[in-house]
Amino acid sequence: MSIREEIEQMEREILSPYATLSENSRGRDVPEEPCDIRPVFQRDRDRILHCKAFRRLKNKTQVFLTPKGDHYRTRLSHTLEVSQNARTIAKALRLNEDLVEAIALGHDLGHTPFGHAGEQVLNELCEDGFRHNEQSVRTVEKLEKDGKGLNLTWEVRDGILNHQSRLMPHTLEGKIVRLSDKIAYINHDIDDAIRAQVLTEDDIPMELKKTLGFTTRQRLNTLIHNIIRNSRGKNDIIMSAEVEEAMIELRKFMFDNVYKNPTAKGEEVRAKAMLKQLFYYYMEHIDLLPEKYLRMMYAGEKKERVVSDYIAGMTDQYAIAKFSEYFLPQAWQVDGY
Repeated sequence: MSIREEIEQMEREILSPYATLSENSRGRDVPEEPCDIRPVFQRDRDRILHCKAFRRLKNKTQVFLTPKGDHYRTRLSHTLEVSQNARTIAKALRLNEDLVEAIALGHDLGHTPFGHAGEQVLNELCEDGFRHNEQSVRTVEKLEKDGKGLNLTWEVRDGILNHQSRLMPHTLEGKIVRLSDKIAYINHDIDDAIRAQVLTEDDIPMELKKTLGFTTRQRLNTLIHNIIRNSRGKNDIIMSAEVEEAMIELRKFMFDNVYKNPTAKGEEVRAKAMLKQLFYYYMEHIDLLPEKYLRMMYAGEKKERVVSDYIAGMTDQYAIAKFSEYFLPQAWQVDGY
């Protein structure tokens, strides 16, 4: 018996009857020989962790564009916080931690530079629309490894695709990541907003603090414990009605006071204008794209889709550098690229 088979046997013996067992995966689009050490979801986690798109997350905006300080979240630190929250819940519920972690680490791989501002721009410019969850799946299926993709399992791709509020994954592990994403960004965005002096704790409505907690630590503790208590022994991932409603209201509060706040979002107009100019420029100078993107276009992909793929993969700094290269006098250009 291989080490992988021993681990799969342990999953059968230890995990909840509602867990997604590695040996029961629907598999990959391109069949592969099993690894002798790692079950399929652990293997997917490793592939995501080592891919280029994952490394670029460290230089992509979460909420605050070009923040003055080292402690603001990036898309990478957000991803790691989602993963940790999700693993805590999965372990307590005896669900598949490898599957949860793979989904969490991959859920934002397709996010644009400059956060949701970049997503909005590409959604306006691309005829077929642009949504970062769909782009994350496209990244792992078509863009990584020079167009070969990572060949991930169906369950991981399903969780990545359906992590947004309006969608629902088909596995409990995917549902954990879907909620963990909200828990992470609501709470760490409060922390960052306080650091940026956009908010204070006193601004948060008292009725929400009484339900969820008076500090970030207390709120995380409340939300995670509530999911675990209400989901144990059930074929679902749920929260109590009171806590879920408070989380929804806190999210609305963040939209009104942070995500739409001129101080927090003051640079977005410039970022959007810059990405629009890059999009139009590449549409007129398609030969400037790397070879792998040109091959995709020659294979039948729409030009605007390929240009969107390229821009979506940029870090904030790289987008600024390319804009500087194309549109600014040489003496003003950004160094480093």
